[in-house]
Amino acid sequence: MTPETLRWIAGLGAVTAEALAAHEATSVQGARGTLAAAQRAGLVRRFRPLHRQPALHALTARGLRACDAAGLGAARVTAGNATHLIACARVAAALGRRHPRHRVVGERELRSEERARGRAVASARLGLGLDGRPALHRPDLVLLPRDAELGRPVAVEVELTVKAPRRLAALVRAWARCDLVDGVLYLAPDHVARAVARAIAEPAADERVVVLPLDP
Repeated sequence: MTPETLRWIAGLGAVTAEALAAHEATSVQGARGTLAAAQRAGLVRRFRPLHRQPALHALTARGLRACDAAGLGAARVTAGNATHLIACARVAAALGRRHPRHRVVGERELRSEERARGRAVASARLGLGLDGRPALHRPDLVLLPRDAELGRPVAVEVELTVKAPRRLAALVRAWARCDLVDGVLYLAPDHVARAVARAIAEPAADERVVVLPLDP
């Protein structure tokens, strides 16, 4: 497994064989073989917290060092976050294939990059925190342009559950006024997409925030 692939996994936290196959343009069987070899080499650890759901693979400390991503830390994979990790990995792989002139970055890598730069790169401001500093909301994924001519980043939210209306409205308003991104894409199943659509309509954010269905 190349350092670039390891770094991709590290930035997302964990990926499935199906997502890796889409990312690498190979077969699922081939991706499983790659992950099995990486597991034998001590680079990744396999998790399967949910019955009848794909296994997830996250980097070990050795794997993080191998791709110079030790600062990201080991990802936590639990029954509570596995469904979201699976969906984000699938979306990240699909976006990467569709937008080769952009780099798809996960929330973990975005957090690390913003910490290194000392400023927000593609996060929305949600007022002030208890320490008086801006409280930031980071998206699940970001499309970062490889060339400046492509414009600013595009934030991507993978929304699987319906948030409380006030919380969702506050997030949409924050994204609507965020001048660090060119737009925000929400991907959600039908029942969640309807709630997001209502929130988008309230602050007249539909020019910058879009919701699309997340295929099963």
